[in-house]
Amino acid sequence: MGFSGHLVFARSEHPLLEAPLFDSADPGLGNEVHEWQSRPGGWQTLQLEQGIWKDEDLSTLVEWTGAPACIADVSDSSVALVTGLDTNGHRWQAWLNLNNAAALLVEEPEDVDDVSLWMATPEFDEAIGRKRAELDGEVPTDAEGALVWAAAAGVQVPGQQSRIEELLRAHETFVEELFDALLDRLGFPEAACSAPQP
Repeated sequence: MGFSGHLVFARSEHPLLEAPLFDSADPGLGNEVHEWQSRPGGWQTLQLEQGIWKDEDLSTLVEWTGAPACIADVSDSSVALVTGLDTNGHRWQAWLNLNNAAALLVEEPEDVDDVSLWMATPEFDEAIGRKRAELDGEVPTDAEGALVWAAAAGVQVPGQQSRIEELLRAHETFVEELFDALLDRLGFPEAACSAPQP
């Protein structure tokens, strides 16, 4: 069973857990939070177990740090929706592991009584293919948004959108590795060690 929860990436001179948004959290939060190896320049990543992070927390974190931040909403280490926000309120999103995202997002027909039986049909495969193509069509816009966000963070972006698109179309067993690789490819300073295995 993989990790389900959130990966929070932001820059601060202080530990991210000191952010006010964590003040009301459970005192036993330490057991549900793992800090990844920090990156130079104050960039930090927290791995939060399911249920700690709320959608509105991203804007609160950006306001507290005064810098762009992003989160990855991870499901079972197999798929993630990354959302980035800069200090001007500009937001971008991108899915990681598109095949798994397509399977997650595909809508079942209304006349299906047993989803497990539908999943074994050619119609299901076709629906997955259509959703995968739809997500693939969004990749250039997603990559552009990620590059603009990274530039707003003051990162020296390599400017090769094609490399970001390639990564957004890539597949890894553990989506956490794709998230870490995305940050590397966007030009953020690399951590001394890679992200921990789930």
